[in-house]
Amino acid sequence: MYGSFWENLRNAFRHSDNSLFKLIAINILVFFVLLVVRVLLTISGLGDIYKAALGYLMMPASLPKLATQPWTVFTYMFLHEGVFHILFNMLFLYWFGMLIHQYLGSRKLANLYVLGGIFGAVFYVLIYNLAPYFSGSVDTSMMLGASAGVFAVVVGAATLSPNTTFFLLLLGPVRIVYIAAFYVILSFANSIGDNAGGEIAHLGGALLGYLYIVQLRKGVDWGVPVQKVGIFFENLFSRNKSKVKVSYRKAKTESSGGFGGFSTKSSSTAVPKSPETTQEEIDRILDKIAEKGYDALSKEEKRKLFEFSKK
Repeated sequence: MYGSFWENLRNAFRHSDNSLFKLIAINILVFFVLLVVRVLLTISGLGDIYKAALGYLMMPASLPKLATQPWTVFTYMFLHEGVFHILFNMLFLYWFGMLIHQYLGSRKLANLYVLGGIFGAVFYVLIYNLAPYFSGSVDTSMMLGASAGVFAVVVGAATLSPNTTFFLLLLGPVRIVYIAAFYVILSFANSIGDNAGGEIAHLGGALLGYLYIVQLRKGVDWGVPVQKVGIFFENLFSRNKSKVKVSYRKAKTESSGGFGGFSTKSSSTAVPKSPETTQEEIDRILDKIAEKGYDALSKEEKRKLFEFSKK
C-alpha cells in the first residue's frame, strides 16, 4: 500500500490500485450520510420518510418486491446502521483484505467483495423462499450490511493462505483458517436466530469466497464481469481528469541558459532509466501466485511485486 491506514483512507480515490481502501471509504461515507439524514429527519418528525427511503436500498427477501427494486442486490452491501456493525465489518475487511491484496491484487479483492455480496443476497433470497421455516416472514424481511462480501474476503484469504497467522488477544497466534471456520460455524448456528437473514447471507458469501479461489487456481476468474465494469468506470473518470489543454513543442534537450528557446543539440549526459515494471508483468505474477502460491515466485518476481506495491 502507500502509507499509513489513515493516509490510505484519505487518499483512497487518488490511486487506481487501491480497492481495499475504496471499499472501506465508501462504506464509511455511506454510514455517516445515513446517520446525519436519519438524525435530521427524526428530530424533524419525518422519521417515517427515512425508513421508507432506506427500504428502497435494503435487500428484500420477497421475490415480487425484489423485482421492483433489483438495484438492492448491490446497494445493500454498502449500508450499515449500527456503529459496531460497520466497525467489525471494516476491521475484518481490512485485516483479511490486506492479504488478498498482497497475493492477488486490488482488482481481485474488489471481485471477491462484490461477488460475495451478490451471492450472499441470492443465497438469502433462495433460502427464505424455499425453506418452510421462513415462509411466514419472507414478505417482511429486509437485509443490509457488508457482511456477505466481507465473509467472501475472509474465507477467500483462508483458502488462499490457510497457514497465515494472526495474533489474537488472549488467544495468541491463530491460523486464519481456524478464524474463518469459527465464524462460518457461528453463522450456521445462528441461521435460525433473530438475524437469520444476515447469517444466511454470511454463509453464501463464505461459499463464494471458497469457490472463487478454487476456480482461480484452475485459471478461471469469476470476477471478470465485475472487473470489466470497474475498468469502465475507472477509464470514464480518468478521461474526464485528462481533459486538459496540452501544447506541443520540440523536445527539450540542452538548455540555452536563459528564457529563450532550446538548442537542437541533444544532451549526452542523460542517464538511461531501468525499465519500470508494467501492470501486465504484475498481473502475470499475481496469476502465478494464485496458481502456485507466493513461495513459487523467483527473487526477481518478488522484487518487482514489492517495488510495484510501494507506488
